[in-house]
Amino acid sequence: MFEKILIANRGEIALRVIRACREMGIQSVAVHSTADSDAMHVRMADESVCIGPPSGAQSYLSIPAIISACEISGAQAIHPGYGFLSENAKFVQIVEDHGLTFIGPSAAHIRIMGDKITAKETAKSLGIPCVPGSEGGVADLETAQRLGAEMGYPVIIKATAGGGGRGMKVAHDASEMERAFLTARSEAKAAFGNDEVYIEKYLTTPRHIEVQVFGDGKGGAVHLGERDCSLQRRHQKVLEEAPGPVITEEERARIGKICADAVAEMKYSGAGTIEFLYENGEFFFIEMNTRLQVEHPVTEAIFGVDLVREQIRVAEGYPLSFGQEDLQINGHAIEVRINAEKLPNFAPSPGRITQYHAPGGLGVRIDSALYDGYSIPPYYDSLIGKLIVHGRDRPEALSRLNRALAELIVDGVDTTIPLFHALLQEEAVITGEYNIHWLEHWLEQNLPA
Repeated sequence: MFEKILIANRGEIALRVIRACREMGIQSVAVHSTADSDAMHVRMADESVCIGPPSGAQSYLSIPAIISACEISGAQAIHPGYGFLSENAKFVQIVEDHGLTFIGPSAAHIRIMGDKITAKETAKSLGIPCVPGSEGGVADLETAQRLGAEMGYPVIIKATAGGGGRGMKVAHDASEMERAFLTARSEAKAAFGNDEVYIEKYLTTPRHIEVQVFGDGKGGAVHLGERDCSLQRRHQKVLEEAPGPVITEEERARIGKICADAVAEMKYSGAGTIEFLYENGEFFFIEMNTRLQVEHPVTEAIFGVDLVREQIRVAEGYPLSFGQEDLQINGHAIEVRINAEKLPNFAPSPGRITQYHAPGGLGVRIDSALYDGYSIPPYYDSLIGKLIVHGRDRPEALSRLNRALAELIVDGVDTTIPLFHALLQEEAVITGEYNIHWLEHWLEQNLPA
């Protein structure tokens, strides 16, 4: 059993890991920048180590600083949370080279799934259905135009090393291909230092469905159903729910088995998420995230499992504490991401919290690092909390979410809470009849910039 774990992250996800450690009797070490000296994860951990100035590049992304913090504190393992170094294969290798344990998959698996072309090729070889597209990267405009004509428009050009919606452009017809292709390459180069792109058929009204998987690293694996993450703005998820409101039991069992079998064949270790576009009853692979997802609490709610605890156990070499037959869905869960942003432009809104009150009651969970008087720094992601509700069914979960949002108070900064008050009045959200484009269209009509 690990005696001490260092959490290489900040904010609510750092708190999430600290809580799991405390329940398991494991000491926790928080790392922090000088801007986060008063952060809640620093206050709650058993120990803390300052690793640099406010800039993420000089603190939370500094591999030497994090390894040094392990040596100073005597931590035996590192939990990366999500973001920052969580999917950095080089970091994982360095961690292992220093005799430490990385709580997550191997460097090899992170490397394979971190490149979108390699990930797609791997997915195909494992029997995971994929969107029709180019075989590898597309080097020039002429090839892109030929592929567009062969696949049929619309098509989407994507950065091979990308994420978060950067380096992604849609060409609706041949006349748009040149601009989309060149813009995608330019954005990819600027964001990732790599201008390689690939092309896929663009689905017009898909949903974003992701399957939670978990492997023991030895050929054993399970799936924990799916999450629907279709309410998105600029490819960033806004609301997630589980199970998916339009996925049938038969579809869930079919795609879940495909994913679990693939993870088992890979001998994948720990938590992972296989993401799909879903349209007309078909699933098409997008990517695999080799880490814990922001939205993991909705899966925990409907299955009654602690995914962070399981990550730690598997990293220690223990077998999974549950089998596929033990995983039965109970009710419905919804998560909304609360950001410190000013509507309608979603501009970051850092500042001091003058009043904070978290909602409570049956089936309500809030993962947040806020407290009265806390100053949200301007250097990091604007996510300040996740409100998660669980009900016996979807209508009850929606009703509970309405009630919890009415109780939630965050004063002193602008937040996206009003957005959710408005969305929960919309028929499409109430019925679950939306796709990945619905929110963008709604925002154009209701919150014009």
